[in-house]
Amino acid sequence: MDRREFLMSAGGGLGGIALASLLQNDQLLADAAPTTQILHHPPRAKRVIQLYMSGAASQCDTFDYKPELIKDNGNPWDPGEQVQLFQSSPGKTMQAPWKWKQYGESGKWINECVAPLGECVDDMAFIHNMVSKSNVHGPATFMQATGFILPGFPGMGAWISYGLGSLTDNLPTFVVLPDPRGFAPNGAANWSAGFLPANNQGTMIRPNSRTPISNLFPPSNNFITRQSDRDVLAALKQLNQRHEQERAGDSRLNARIQSYELAAKMQLQAPEVLDLSNETKSTLNMYGLNSTEFEVQEGISEAAEIAYFGRNCLVARRMLEQGVRFVQIWSGADNGHPRRNWDSHEDLKRDHWPLGRGMSIGASALIKDLKQRGMLDDTIILWTTEFGRMPCSQGSKGRDHNPFVFSNWLAGGGIKGGTTYGESDQWSFKPADPANPTMCYDVHATILHQLGIDHEKLTFRHNGIDRRLTDVHGHVIKEIIS
Repeated sequence: MDRREFLMSAGGGLGGIALASLLQNDQLLADAAPTTQILHHPPRAKRVIQLYMSGAASQCDTFDYKPELIKDNGNPWDPGEQVQLFQSSPGKTMQAPWKWKQYGESGKWINECVAPLGECVDDMAFIHNMVSKSNVHGPATFMQATGFILPGFPGMGAWISYGLGSLTDNLPTFVVLPDPRGFAPNGAANWSAGFLPANNQGTMIRPNSRTPISNLFPPSNNFITRQSDRDVLAALKQLNQRHEQERAGDSRLNARIQSYELAAKMQLQAPEVLDLSNETKSTLNMYGLNSTEFEVQEGISEAAEIAYFGRNCLVARRMLEQGVRFVQIWSGADNGHPRRNWDSHEDLKRDHWPLGRGMSIGASALIKDLKQRGMLDDTIILWTTEFGRMPCSQGSKGRDHNPFVFSNWLAGGGIKGGTTYGESDQWSFKPADPANPTMCYDVHATILHQLGIDHEKLTFRHNGIDRRLTDVHGHVIKEIIS
């Protein structure tokens, strides 16, 4: 065999296959179709971060300024109709415990509770006429996460993973960063793949934990060695393949096999992504992190919320840089005592201030950090919660659930900053135009549109129905697209 034959043989073997795979991933093959030909239309974004406030953040104490509440504070609240609340009777009109101020060239009113986001309002689009189909945390959380109030449906991140695939081979496509104190209502079902192929489900990582990724490495002082770990994985792979051959059509095992393979790759890349020690001091300070050390507490405090949310936001930025497609960040765990989420029935001032400060410092740092790195242009940030809170008091210090109106905001990825779409009424009780509310379907449709996807065409056949993220609803909110 001469040299030319040897090179041809080597190039046409496993080495050639590997090279072809790498070139295909980077769309460098001669016959590789551009992404814009695969998608329904040219995309404006390729990544998404969803900031989820669990427990129902109050719109009228954060982003939805209503002078009427200040004017009538302490007086009986009378919207002119009978109001049935979740666990109380309507109390007196209640203003926000803190002051409001206008920010940016857009003059957007922002409450002191979330003042750090005032620097970013000209990059943000606010929606103040969001409506939920449920005033119960579990179903309402499902609705904002999956588009349905019932369990068993894929999360938005799973749909995007299914529709667009991965940007990296070494990290998951869809990553979830939960509140370090626990899960929101429904737990991991909020980020499941539902009936989609199981490999599209969210991978949970806990940056605020001593072991951010469970079982990624063997415990210290354990009988397991790196070699024995590799041997076990090799044997497990053989058993899994045999099991899979006997159960054709079941994607769960294949997803598990892929998860083990991904875990092996993550052993190399994930520790680097989660290591914040090489971040500059100015970056850490911007996210509210005085150090990379941490401790998790049960209740709420301003310092803890800044550390929890800021660390998750910084880790999210690092994951986006390494090719993660969709990151979901949670603020607030399930109901517990002391209070540890946004469900401020008892004392809104006590709960919302630390949560709001922590969220707004982390979120504003994320927007500014992505912007200075040139990543905000193709990254969408969505801020949401399951429903809002009432304009009247519950007891003397809290607010009850309000599914009739609440707020969302978006930034980046071709979203028109400094805009407001959809107004609430004078009390922030219901949409100003009750016939034209905005629902999660519209927000999801808009995000998919910015990613180059027609929300009506991204479907999956399940139980004889062509299911989609937006069910049979949704329209793109063109008013907030630049």
